[in-house]
Amino acid sequence: MNLTQYFKEFPYNIKLAYPVVLGMLGHTLIGIVDNIMVGNLGSTELAAVSLGNSFIFIGMSIGIGFSTALTPLIAEADAEKDTKTIKATFHHGLFLCTLLGIGLFSMIVLAKPLMLLMHQPEAVVKLATPYIDWVAFSLIPVIMYQGYKQFADGLSLTKYSMYAIFLTNIVHVIFNYVLIYGFWIFPKLGVVGAALGTVISRVMMVVFMHYLLKYNKDLKIYFSKFSFREIKKSVLRKIINLGLPSAMQMLFEVSLFTAAIWLSGTIGKTSQAANQIALTLATTTFMFAMGLNVTAMIRVGNQKGLSDYKNLIVVARSIFLLTIILETIFALLFILMHNFLPQLFLDMKNSTLAIDNAEVVLIASQLLIVAAIFQISDGLQVVVLGALRGLQDVKVPMYITFVAYWIIGFPISIYLGLYTALKATGIWIGLLAGLTAAALFLYLRFAKLTKQLANQ
Repeated sequence: MNLTQYFKEFPYNIKLAYPVVLGMLGHTLIGIVDNIMVGNLGSTELAAVSLGNSFIFIGMSIGIGFSTALTPLIAEADAEKDTKTIKATFHHGLFLCTLLGIGLFSMIVLAKPLMLLMHQPEAVVKLATPYIDWVAFSLIPVIMYQGYKQFADGLSLTKYSMYAIFLTNIVHVIFNYVLIYGFWIFPKLGVVGAALGTVISRVMMVVFMHYLLKYNKDLKIYFSKFSFREIKKSVLRKIINLGLPSAMQMLFEVSLFTAAIWLSGTIGKTSQAANQIALTLATTTFMFAMGLNVTAMIRVGNQKGLSDYKNLIVVARSIFLLTIILETIFALLFILMHNFLPQLFLDMKNSTLAIDNAEVVLIASQLLIVAAIFQISDGLQVVVLGALRGLQDVKVPMYITFVAYWIIGFPISIYLGLYTALKATGIWIGLLAGLTAAALFLYLRFAKLTKQLANQ
């Protein structure tokens, strides 16, 4: 293996990935701000936000997964200089994302009674119910935003989402502070205040993204002459055929982590709060891999449009290698700081919460050791998925992810978490098993497909 050819690709990979990473981190920061601000109210409030967000994440995963269909289609058309296809894909994709956002909002609100069947602590459910109502509504602007984002990413314009997210976070921090704790004319709303702050910021996110793109002179052509009469079934079908399996892939992974939250809740509120802290930290580092996932979709989609399959393999492998290096660094950081990081999410000076907080920190520190180990598997599986989406291969990966997460990972989580002394740590060992299986089988799928294409 000649590593030099892969290292040569690193600068362009990083150039494409870093705005996506920063944008993703900004997106995650919305959740982190909620957790930190709400965590200062107490572990019950933090567990309520965790439980509420577990429902929201399921809806969001479907929407984000579906929207990723736009990036490879637009990247391929961009390499072919096909302006007409780019415009049609963008308009039809945004239309579908809007409909999907409305549908997911309705689905999440109707699913609230499930909390009562999941044996979650009563105090947590009571606080989580109004939180879900408001944050579920924010799914509509989030998924509309994804339509804009995937369009821009497909054109290799990855900085726009970064700018929009940065502006959004400013709005979010301001409204969160005044609505959670109360300030001036604003009442103290606690958990509901966090939900309202999230809704307001996500509506502004779409507004920012729309105007940032619309007033770029090179993109004006794509913002003209949109009407429902131009909607064509053939284009809708093409996006849906790619988007639906992609949505399922993301759903299978996110729902596995969501199940971990629910399983932790059955053990107790301290385990659930610890799970949320460890999950927040693991999600933060995962955003770097998500940035490289988008890079893989763009670059593999471009090479597919050029029909240069030998270079496609080099480009993809360079992204895989870069991911492994980055995630190894994060794994070492988690191991070195596993006792310190959980304390950032709790008010350690509050004597009335001292016993609960000490237990949360102990459990979270153990989870971070497991999270350190699965950093590499998690990062690798998501960038290989990005490369496969760039090839517009989504159906077989959908089946692979289902088997890895739900036939391999979840049963291990249930057994080790509920029937052994490992408890929350056992749940996360199941996550590790599922992610490792996914990384292995997805890479084998990619290697098989690209070998066939290169030998044509």
